[in-house]
Amino acid sequence: MFLKTKSLLKTQIIINPQSDKGRTGQKWTEIKAGLKSALKEFKYEFTEKPYHAAELSRAAIKDGTELIVGVGGDGTMNEIANGFFENRKPINPETILGIVPSGTGSDFSRSLNIPPSFQKAMQVITDGPNAVIDTGSARFKSEDGREKERYFLNIGDFGIGGEVVRNVTLNRKKRKTSSYLRCMISTFFNYTNKKLRIRIDDEALPVDEYLIGAIANGRVFGKGMKFAPQALVDDGLFDVVLVKGMKALEFFRNAWRIYNGSHLSHPKISLHRGRRVDVQALDQDEDVLIELDGEQLGSLPASFELIPRNIVVKGYI
Repeated sequence: MFLKTKSLLKTQIIINPQSDKGRTGQKWTEIKAGLKSALKEFKYEFTEKPYHAAELSRAAIKDGTELIVGVGGDGTMNEIANGFFENRKPINPETILGIVPSGTGSDFSRSLNIPPSFQKAMQVITDGPNAVIDTGSARFKSEDGREKERYFLNIGDFGIGGEVVRNVTLNRKKRKTSSYLRCMISTFFNYTNKKLRIRIDDEALPVDEYLIGAIANGRVFGKGMKFAPQALVDDGLFDVVLVKGMKALEFFRNAWRIYNGSHLSHPKISLHRGRRVDVQALDQDEDVLIELDGEQLGSLPASFELIPRNIVVKGYI
């Protein structure tokens, strides 16, 4: 579905200067010049704290902003998208999200076929079509033990993925090398597969041990892993990819297949499709982490629900 784009949209730029390991802030003068060349008139603000992008985008939409352009990574886009909603409804269903990839991963932009270069990404924003896509809503246990809800654009996962993202974040704070793959390798050797109850729509799967489960709207996560290679952002369904427990040698022998999307044929990996996924640990005292769009936010139990076609983005799908 495509919408007609207005000319001379009231535009707000939201920049995460810490994204891409701080390089976004360092290149701001260059980025600002490119934005002025492409968009002419706009307001801009920098994020200063966690979830600030959501506050900024929500305020901008209430002020009549028609186009919000995020400059940052997947976490920044997640926050901006969360600001599009209030009381579980879009504030203005016609507000458009534009994406300038400037993060260490920027995986969601790949599902929208947005090029990684600044100039080409701006061409998508100025000349590309508007597409209406699905989003995901996750309810989970937050760090303080209360239930929390958060929207996500790309992928939510539980299991080792949450542990890896937590370790990546901790390493960045300590200014250590923090590549996703390196953290996955180090995390794997200290990780225990989790015995889980999983329900997809009305089907309860047999209780089993799982390494990771991904609830995918987009195709790619983990800085280029084609974890859900068949996922479509506008088909009204999650692609749910479940990986049963594996030993280290078995996993790393097959890890390369995740990068080219051929892993779905592995006997311990299954693909399901549905609009709602409920997950809980068999041992309710066990802490099983989840992450959404590259941010580790809480733990199981969690419910993931697909909301069809409720946000407008600039991109090709």
